[in-house]
Amino acid sequence: MKQVIVTEREAGQRLDKYLQKLLPGAPSSFFYKMLRKKNITLNGKKAEGKEKLAPGDALTLFLSQDTMEGFAKQGELLPYEEAYSTLKGVQVLYEDAHVIIVNKPSGILSQKAAPKDLSLNEWLLGYLLAKGDWDPKQPAAFKPSVCNRLDRNTSGLVMGAKSMAGSQMLGSLLQSRRIRKFYRMLVKGRVMREKSLDGYLVKDETGNKVRLIQKEAPDAVYIKTRYYPLACVGDVTLVEAELITGKTHQIRIHLASEGYPLVGDYKYGDRSFNEKYKRRYHIQSQLLYACRLEFPGMEEPFEGLSQKKIEIPAPKEFLKLMEKERLSEKKIGTTHKISGS
Repeated sequence: MKQVIVTEREAGQRLDKYLQKLLPGAPSSFFYKMLRKKNITLNGKKAEGKEKLAPGDALTLFLSQDTMEGFAKQGELLPYEEAYSTLKGVQVLYEDAHVIIVNKPSGILSQKAAPKDLSLNEWLLGYLLAKGDWDPKQPAAFKPSVCNRLDRNTSGLVMGAKSMAGSQMLGSLLQSRRIRKFYRMLVKGRVMREKSLDGYLVKDETGNKVRLIQKEAPDAVYIKTRYYPLACVGDVTLVEAELITGKTHQIRIHLASEGYPLVGDYKYGDRSFNEKYKRRYHIQSQLLYACRLEFPGMEEPFEGLSQKKIEIPAPKEFLKLMEKERLSEKKIGTTHKISGS
């Protein structure tokens, strides 16, 4: 017999999902059979498997030691410690018992694209492991993860969940678009006014690109972006955009469709224009970063995020170009301010 007490981190998930993490080698049919026979009980009573777990719930497994050991065998752990020690420059900006928000440098994947990749997700696990806030050997422990993605070469704010409650909260806010997400970028051309754009994206899997169309179509997803200028000098504008929806390459293709491709964006931008800035400033990728998050009013246990704004300054590659080009804030029909100016 084995008894497991549900912690606050595991609370909020379904009983059957929790059992699959507790004994990953067992098929789903095994759990439902054991629940029917009361060989697995919840708080001493028969359960169906769809119950939502709460902190302090007692799960009792009337199973032999051999059965549990056989089903509990797990694969090799990912190299969390390696990611934490080798991925440099990640900054923790906010953290509580349920949520963590970090500043991801350019060049780091948000989540791994191949089995051997080291990404921000692995870094997060290594960070929490080093702090003692997560133990991968604990049966059915909630596995923290990032909740929003940035492209490898896009830097800025990424949110992660440390608990099931945090994951559900962030997932709900992102799905309902109640978290406001802002980005800043340097673009080709003189942007002189605020504008809202919408349309539909179609993925081109072969080239890892997207295509923008204006009418709804099969396999197309709706997107909406609002952008406005902050500063302009010569043939470059510093632009801030609010991502109303959040889809792959959305900002890059939306601004390019308006004739304002991002500086350094070879996928959707102007190659000759990019080469000019590459020669001058050694720019290797698009100058785009996730600059600000704005949260709505929140209740316990998330009161620390209630109406909170988290903002970061421009990364060094932005600041270098802006300084050299004398790109400073100018009055061009907007009241928005440059971060750090």
